[in-house]
Amino acid sequence: MSFVIIAPAIVLVIGFLIFAGRVSVAGNVVESSAAAAARDASLARTEAGARANASEAALRVMAQQGVNCSSLNVDIDTSGLRVPLGEVGTVKATVTCQANLSDIGIPGIPGTKTLTSAASSPVDAFRQR
Repeated sequence: MSFVIIAPAIVLVIGFLIFAGRVSVAGNVVESSAAAAARDASLARTEAGARANASEAALRVMAQQGVNCSSLNVDIDTSGLRVPLGEVGTVKATVTCQANLSDIGIPGIPGTKTLTSAASSPVDAFRQR
């Protein structure tokens, strides 16, 4: 009889642990994705190329790690590409992922969670612009 009372609580605790683990892993992947986006953008010669490289890098990292985002936004600050030759610029990337968690199916746990991470990468001061 006591098992019948305790079983639902155990299921809820296990569901919460799964939720917390998935959010933690997805957060780490979003951080890695932002770092890869910033790095790839800093290697580009043009702002359009930087945006394209950053988006591709973010999508690649998310796909490699198996994180499913219902919405993925990659925002790039490319002002560091316009600094004069001899000065170090910085490219910043912000990645926002709307992680899909609806398959967990535990009451009280949201179906999605928004995860955001930002990273920056220096631009070579003496590269051709």
